[in-house]
Amino acid sequence: MPTPPPTAAALASTDVAEIERALTRISYLTGRVRQHERLMALAGLPLDRAAVALLRQVADTGSLRPSELANLLSVEASHVTRQVQQLEKAGYLTRVPDPDDRRAQRIELTPAGQDAVDRTREASRRGMLVALADWSPEDLRQLATLCHRLADDFFDHAEDDIDVVRAFSPEA
Repeated sequence: MPTPPPTAAALASTDVAEIERALTRISYLTGRVRQHERLMALAGLPLDRAAVALLRQVADTGSLRPSELANLLSVEASHVTRQVQQLEKAGYLTRVPDPDDRRAQRIELTPAGQDAVDRTREASRRGMLVALADWSPEDLRQLATLCHRLADDFFDHAEDDIDVVRAFSPEA
């Protein structure tokens, strides 16, 4: 008796599993300490991974309160406070009064902070250019579109409840 063709759900499940595997490989590579040290050497900066993430977030969103920054980075406020203090001391960030609430402060990039973000992004882009050198312009456009869509959907559903029992059942 011939095997029935796989269902759309089974095919989608296989594709999602392959996407998860690829993303795990990429996140492992980009999360390695040695890879970060290489990126910082290319950029000529002495920043740790947490500092880079924080500076990039401020660059992307503009002036924010520390609590907003902690929420966007999904870390505890105390972690952001310590990191901001270090980056402020190093001249990358500054605090300014919040125009909506004089008791609160907002965090902004200094010119040195913007320069650090620009240098980090340029070093990262150079590495990506090497890795993607054989890709066609159309493939690069499609990848960029799909990566933004993936990131948007991940952020939109980051706090969703997941039915763990159903996710691990054989028929799921």
